[in-house]
Amino acid sequence: MSAAAGAAAADAAVDTKRDLKVLQSGRPVPGYSNPPELMEAHLKRTGGHPYFRFPPEPNGFLHIGHAKSMNLNFGSALAHDGKCYLRYDDTNPEAEEQVYIDAIQEMVAWMGWKPDWITFSSDYFDQLHEFAIQLIKNGKAYVDHSTQQQLKEQRELRVNSPWRDRAVAENLLLFEHMRQGRYAEGEATLRVKADMQHDNPNMRDFIAYRVKYVAHPHIKDKWCIYPSYDYTHCLIDALEDVDYSLCTLEFETRRESYFWLLEQLNLYRPHVWEFSRLNVTGTLLSKRKINVLVKKGIVRGFNDPRLMTLAGMRRRGYTPKAINKFCDLIGITRSMNVIQNAMLENSLREDLDERCERRMIIPDPIKVVVDNWQGEKEVECANHPRFPELGSRKLKFTNIFYIDRSDFHTEDDNPKFYGLAPGPRAVGLKYSGNIVCKSFEADKNGRPFLIHVDIDFERTTKPKTNITWSPRLTACRWSSASTAHY
Repeated sequence: MSAAAGAAAADAAVDTKRDLKVLQSGRPVPGYSNPPELMEAHLKRTGGHPYFRFPPEPNGFLHIGHAKSMNLNFGSALAHDGKCYLRYDDTNPEAEEQVYIDAIQEMVAWMGWKPDWITFSSDYFDQLHEFAIQLIKNGKAYVDHSTQQQLKEQRELRVNSPWRDRAVAENLLLFEHMRQGRYAEGEATLRVKADMQHDNPNMRDFIAYRVKYVAHPHIKDKWCIYPSYDYTHCLIDALEDVDYSLCTLEFETRRESYFWLLEQLNLYRPHVWEFSRLNVTGTLLSKRKINVLVKKGIVRGFNDPRLMTLAGMRRRGYTPKAINKFCDLIGITRSMNVIQNAMLENSLREDLDERCERRMIIPDPIKVVVDNWQGEKEVECANHPRFPELGSRKLKFTNIFYIDRSDFHTEDDNPKFYGLAPGPRAVGLKYSGNIVCKSFEADKNGRPFLIHVDIDFERTTKPKTNITWSPRLTACRWSSASTAHY
């Protein structure tokens, strides 16, 4: 595939469950291709099955944007007889907690995905440490004592650190001192020696290790030096034999550093492809902003149904099938876009419509009395109007029942209103007969509380609409429900 064709394919929505070739069309950078011996060894380890990974950081609860990534990675693996990791990207211990680790695993399972392996970036810290020593020995990493502000200025101005040309032996000793906890936080970092004159800021001697005296939720206090994301991500992709490393677009500028590091260590290089973040109208998906809403008490926690966290969507009634269907519909693309919330709601509607039994709900009931008939009869109600295989249920109909207040007007003065109103016009009751309003009673404020009707079980006229109703309390067991409007 040519570069132009690859770019065109990347800008359109793609379906990785049908074709993985588009994921091999990313922008080439130095070092991105595998030498034959590395590729041969990789294929021998994987058996030719494509490997994917879903790598959330356990510093918050998953939202619908993560559902898109899950659908992409787990779904593509499933479609192509591949395998997929659930990998916790846990290199930032200050923000990570066990509660998030547990919640992520719960949501992945709820969404219907079964990881082939569950791993942690911290599982590989010993190997990452050995790689760092190898880089130092090869003259590709050095211990630096620049402050955070000095680091920023050096990278912006493309100025070398005064410690960049330290001897290998000194760097090895100082890095060991970092590991032993002889430095305070911020006093020393390990930086890779890449290219301070590179046009891409991410190639200007990025940090590989920093000192942090923070207990880690997975490995506790085993380490006091922690690898950075830029150092960790590519190395673990290689160690886990990931074929397709799929990220959102803000990581595209890290391609050069990703492949540079793998080339320096002569490690296998995955395909890297970036896609646009999911944006949905009427909501926000930033974990940082959601945290603010929770801390200020604007929402009632991360599972508040007004949020598009997966826990919140579950409480609101969304199903995994509907969410995955939505992700399939929007596909993945490199173009920034905003998806209408109506598309998400329609995915849920289509899912529920096919399998949910119907019930009649009266949120704001008003009592109705039949004047021309006394007694009790049993009516049969279909559980689904289009799927008879879902069966039916029986209700007892008496001369007292309830309709919703929205289905009644005190005057028949609106030609577009087909509900019940005083006058000769008949309105159908679902699964029963036609009714005509003879009169109604109202309180001192004019609010109706009782409607008198006549009923025609034969339905001698065809009504323009059929309204829902509920039997009187003594006729059957009522189900109470609460509703929330957003």
